Amino acid sequence: MIKSSILWLHKWLGIITGIVVFILSLTGCIYTFQDELKLWAYPERYYITQADTATAPLPLSTLLSNAQSSLEKDQKITRVDLYPAKDRTWIFRAIKTDEEAFGHWNYFRYYKRIFINPYTGQVQEIENTKTEFFQLVLQLHLNLLLGKKYGHALVSWSTALFIVILLSGIVLWWPKKWKGKNLRRSFWVDTKVKWKRLNHDLHNVIGFYSLFIALAFAITGLAFAFPGFKKTYIATFNLFQQEAASTALPVPTPIPLAYEKFQDNALYYSLKNYPQAEMFSIRLRKDTAQEMDIQIRRYENRSGVFDWLYFDKKQAALKQIKSDENLRLGDQLGTLNYDIHTGSIGGLTTKIIAFTISLFCASLPITGYIIWLNKSKKAKKRKRLSTLC
Repeated sequence: MIKSSILWLHKWLGIITGIVVFILSLTGCIYTFQDELKLWAYPERYYITQADTATAPLPLSTLLSNAQSSLEKDQKITRVDLYPAKDRTWIFRAIKTDEEAFGHWNYFRYYKRIFINPYTGQVQEIENTKTEFFQLVLQLHLNLLLGKKYGHALVSWSTALFIVILLSGIVLWWPKKWKGKNLRRSFWVDTKVKWKRLNHDLHNVIGFYSLFIALAFAITGLAFAFPGFKKTYIATFNLFQQEAASTALPVPTPIPLAYEKFQDNALYYSLKNYPQAEMFSIRLRKDTAQEMDIQIRRYENRSGVFDWLYFDKKQAALKQIKSDENLRLGDQLGTLNYDIHTGSIGGLTTKIIAFTISLFCASLPITGYIIWLNKSKKAKKRKRLSTLC
């Protein structure tokens, strides 16, 4: 009785969410290698075309002015992604969204990325990110191209139901007897059986081998979907560790005044003191802001391994350094959420695993629908035969 109820729940939740789960899994599969694929697909944007580079990049304010002048008057740069490697461009982002709008094309008022040679100041390319392929894949993954207000809720609740489907699936998978033919079918697919049996076994076996990583994807997805959920699990895991030490410096560290503008000096200090970092990210504030912060990523494709520098404009000094290594357990898990969700946490190996499991997850709704259709046809056939009799 209990197992039949779980089967009913598993079946109907799978039918309701199947299309969404398929889309999320397939787009997640593609997006796993988006960092590598972008460099391969758009080398003219990401790599400097001129062979000669100066010993140091131009001041940030100069590059920012060049980027801003290449946009329309109502469009404003809000973020800068910097790459210290001599052969890489710097990326200046301008984005504005309408969270109440329906549909992808209305959700983004504008989204541009300006690729600049930091040693010459030349604008190498302007990308309309709103229509860029990998951005479309991401927005399809985040909100099914329906806009945040409508698509986000649909994706969020489908992800939550997917967790229920996975947990109920392991109950249904559990072998009645841990020996013989039934046990073998639970762990391995026999390709010599009829196609209906093969489809059923594929659903069963792939679901089992995907379970734990698929749960990791779904749970980290919930952290993006429901901020309250993320706060709760961060606070819960923080209970297992004492308060972290203060990240504020005992005495603010003055920064060299190599340039006239404060933001140029802050970036100059960061580049000089973190020469091994692969990426720097700056969220631009208003000109009147008295603070500036720069995120330093030790690895370009890892957002959870970082140092965050906080500068005070009035004192022209560094006042705080926040590092992932100094965080409490819950906060560390929170910062690793993106890396776990995308599979980038362990480099190429975990990305390949994430790609494979995402592909497996995309297959589950397909094999599940086929099982349902086969059983529906079988039930109709029995009903027809009973009517004739």
